[in-house]
Amino acid sequence: MNPSPRKTLWKNPLTVAGLGLAAVALGTIAFLLLLETVSPQAPPPYADLVVFLFLPLVMIGGLLLAATGWWWSWRRWRKTGRGWEFAWPVLDLNQAATRRRTALALAGLLGFLFVSAFGSFQAYEATESNTFCGAVCHKVMGPEYAAYQHSPHARVACVDCHVGEGFDWYLRAKLNGTRQLYAFLTDTYSRPIPVPVHNLRPAQDTCELCHWPAKHLGFSLRRYVYFLADERNSRWDLDLALHVGGGEPGSPEAGGIHWHMRLENVVEYVAADAERTTIPWVRATDARTGKTVTYRAAGAGETPPAGSQWRRLDCVDCHNRPAHRFLSPRDAVNAALAAGHLDASLPSLKQIGIDLLTGDYPSREAAIPAIANGLRGFYQENHPQIARAQAQAIEQAASELQRIFERNFFPEMQIRWDAYPDHSSHLFWPGCMRCHAGNHRAEDGRMIRSDCNLCHVVLAQGPPGEKRFASSEEGLEFEHPANVGDDWRGPCWECHSGAAP
Repeated sequence: MNPSPRKTLWKNPLTVAGLGLAAVALGTIAFLLLLETVSPQAPPPYADLVVFLFLPLVMIGGLLLAATGWWWSWRRWRKTGRGWEFAWPVLDLNQAATRRRTALALAGLLGFLFVSAFGSFQAYEATESNTFCGAVCHKVMGPEYAAYQHSPHARVACVDCHVGEGFDWYLRAKLNGTRQLYAFLTDTYSRPIPVPVHNLRPAQDTCELCHWPAKHLGFSLRRYVYFLADERNSRWDLDLALHVGGGEPGSPEAGGIHWHMRLENVVEYVAADAERTTIPWVRATDARTGKTVTYRAAGAGETPPAGSQWRRLDCVDCHNRPAHRFLSPRDAVNAALAAGHLDASLPSLKQIGIDLLTGDYPSREAAIPAIANGLRGFYQENHPQIARAQAQAIEQAASELQRIFERNFFPEMQIRWDAYPDHSSHLFWPGCMRCHAGNHRAEDGRMIRSDCNLCHVVLAQGPPGEKRFASSEEGLEFEHPANVGDDWRGPCWECHSGAAP
């Protein structure tokens, strides 16, 4: 048997190829790290995923390939006395042909390294794009992507909110994405996608990078325009002053709606359901004194069930649809009438529009012609003169209702406005009243307030030209647009569904 050739066992094709692959990966990592260091812009959210996960895995794969070649050569040497070697080419640079071939090989190697680095950079640029999240990889998220494109956050990248900065959350997102990919390929995903996302990153790490709690101050003026579901589509305006509040401890106007996010307050709760729509237990802690007050709803136990976890209230507990809101028929038709996209002179347009939008359609392809035909048929049957005289307005109304449907209704995914509660108000869902219903009491008798003027004040209300205006800072008592007596004093969502009144 020949003497041990272990010093040359690495001279085999697999080992050389594996070491070359590892070297390319290492060089690419160094290039991308240098690029991130000298670049004046922040790296894309998925950059760390490529630099610290994907490329190291490639490098480890190359090293394993090299080790496999070494082991195979050693095994062959043990059996035959000869390793799995190959002869290195002899480079005689004194020969012009050898110099040319060597120069071409080096140029090809440098070109390969550059293309590899550039390709890797482009790859993680692509994977952090909105198109990748909404249309390429996550096709099942089509409805969410459609809503996002028309939301106030349409210019915020998906990964900025759903992943954020830092490698650990990138890794969590990709591991979770693997599970979602399996569900998509096996067609086992839920319809609609369940909410809330229980492993969502805390809003302090995402939302508050732009929305600074210390600077949410004062009042915000808001006008709500309604059209009644009567034959005249009667208009009703409601002007509110919303006490947004918030802000640093001791600052003026630091209470209000954003009292919950003030820096000296820590508000926590335990929900009775996975959707967080029923909240029996709430506790508030003054961070300055450490004093905690616990409130529980009527009928709730003294303490939450064993194993319950207290969740700290953050932005998405109230603003739970900040970029993926599906408008209700009522809101969408109101907005279209106010903007003039629907002609309010067409009799009963609001009511028939809502009825058509909420029809039972098996698919979007079936809904689009049915909406247009239904609108034409309604006026031809009930208002034939209007159908002839305002045919163009009816066609425009049909197109607008179709647009509303395409943006907000997705029968295949069983998604429409009532698939997901919106907790930022209390019109169609309990929202604020999950805690502010007047039935959460502390042991000392204090209750979580439910006064309407705690959050907003009515400055003016009524039909245009007949509006009543407040004469003091206390505002006006709310007046319901329709004559419902004192029924409006009950919970709004018990009557209002977002569809037919």
